[in-house]
Amino acid sequence: MAAANGLLGVALREATQRKLQRFSELRGKPVTAGEFWDIVAITAADEKQELAYKQQLSEKLKKKELPLGVQYHVFVDPAGAKIGGYSQRLPNASALGKIFTALPFGNPIYQMLELKLAMYIDFPSHMKPGILVTCADDIELYSVGECEFIRFDKPGFTALAHPSSLTVGTTHGVFVLEPFNYLAYKDLEYRCCHRFLHKPSIEQMHHFNAVCRAGNFSHQDMAGGDTTPLKLESEYVYTDSLFYMDHKTAKKLLAFYEKIGTLNCEIDAYGDFLQALGPGATVEYTRNTSNVTKEEAELTDIRQRIFHLLKGTSLNVVVLNKSKFYHIGTTEEYLFHFTSESSLKSELGLQSIAFSIFSTTPKCSGNTSCIIQSILDSGCSVATGSVVEYSRLGPNVSVGENCIVSGCSVITEAVLPADSFVCSLSLKMNGYLKYSTMAFGVQDNLKRNVKTLSDIKLLQFFGVCFLSCLNIWNLKVTEELFSGNKTCLSLWNARIFPACSSLSDSVTTSLKMLNAVQNKSAFSLNKYKLLSIEEMLIYKDVEDMITYREQIFLEITLNRKQFDLEAS
Repeated sequence: MAAANGLLGVALREATQRKLQRFSELRGKPVTAGEFWDIVAITAADEKQELAYKQQLSEKLKKKELPLGVQYHVFVDPAGAKIGGYSQRLPNASALGKIFTALPFGNPIYQMLELKLAMYIDFPSHMKPGILVTCADDIELYSVGECEFIRFDKPGFTALAHPSSLTVGTTHGVFVLEPFNYLAYKDLEYRCCHRFLHKPSIEQMHHFNAVCRAGNFSHQDMAGGDTTPLKLESEYVYTDSLFYMDHKTAKKLLAFYEKIGTLNCEIDAYGDFLQALGPGATVEYTRNTSNVTKEEAELTDIRQRIFHLLKGTSLNVVVLNKSKFYHIGTTEEYLFHFTSESSLKSELGLQSIAFSIFSTTPKCSGNTSCIIQSILDSGCSVATGSVVEYSRLGPNVSVGENCIVSGCSVITEAVLPADSFVCSLSLKMNGYLKYSTMAFGVQDNLKRNVKTLSDIKLLQFFGVCFLSCLNIWNLKVTEELFSGNKTCLSLWNARIFPACSSLSDSVTTSLKMLNAVQNKSAFSLNKYKLLSIEEMLIYKDVEDMITYREQIFLEITLNRKQFDLEAS
């Protein structure tokens, strides 16, 4: 079993490195027609996020980090319900976007955008006109035969499918495949989907015949990436990742949207499109709101109209039996994949120190720390299981275990408690440049909300009752304590983070409030102008944050050149 999983890891690593090398050859060079994508479109939640994305794309093109001659577009969500999110489960990606999440490899550092483009490098030349839809916080690794390619050439929808455990299936889309007669296991199979289940229960998977048995294959190294390898004779399902729709189908959906006008409810491109497809699709799902984040009055009606619009459209499935699907959209997943001996780390070639200045050598086995485009003094310490990105840490800084430190500058002596999340943002307030640092526990649920002030005791900050924290900080419980919707009170819109005139002061002050909670010692926040994370994103100064990252980039580049000169 271990040997089989090792073979899969090697196959994925070799296939991935080939794609990365091919993409690397295209970076900064004009591409020919059919060689790469015609258009790369990124969706943004609001105008601020749109500006952030456009500025980052502009920087990448200037530094020749992307192929040239391609139309790179950012589309902001229109008025009405939103489709773009704010990355509340991984807030260090909130300000500049999940698709621009830094990854610990490459020179210059790869971000999710480059990785996505690299992993799909073979698709355009084997694709009929259409649109490929993917998410910004997942990674699909796959290996197919040497002379085989994934083709997107059938009418309707075509989706990739990955073997996963039934538990993983409960949080993903699951394909119920049409019967298929085959004699031998294949890395790549083209199948037809009878119906699509969106985040089904294990009982539903069995009821609708979505469950397969791994014992059918002799090559038992299938794994879902985020799961442990599937055991011999165990049950598994095929789960979704990205999907393609042909030109005709895309035009049909566009015409439908133009006819409706403004959408007042949130439509899920996976749940609401794919559940309408295949001969076994039924209208029942349109009334199921258990997986909906916000239930709007017209949701069922719009879903039913989409169902009737798409009914009869085929759902083709590209089964990738040698593939893994990874999700890095939460603090827990982010830390696990970047600092532990996860299979993703070896398959993708993730590094412990990536494009950084830090003389301390991380541990070679088990958990390590992960340093991404940062400058750390040799006297500072970073415990295992922690990630530091786009930051400067001085000689007397100690980072505890399982921390995330992003965009920070810490010059003075400081201790970051274990399991803490610290992320600094540049702000433009009334024409003045300010800084604010969000600080809480990596396990804190920023999305959890209560409806009334009397219920805020149910919220937890750094594992402590939020009401107790407010007492420690000498803050009164009033409606003014929260920004935005006063019937949706959460850590996301709690005004508890000080706005300061310098980046280092901002980090130091937020660390004091964090340490006060940990040590149960008073630290008054009364004298500060306080902001919520929600407000920090409204006031964010994208240009200053990009400039700060660029300064770190240039300093590291200069240091490397100096080192090379001395070595020669």
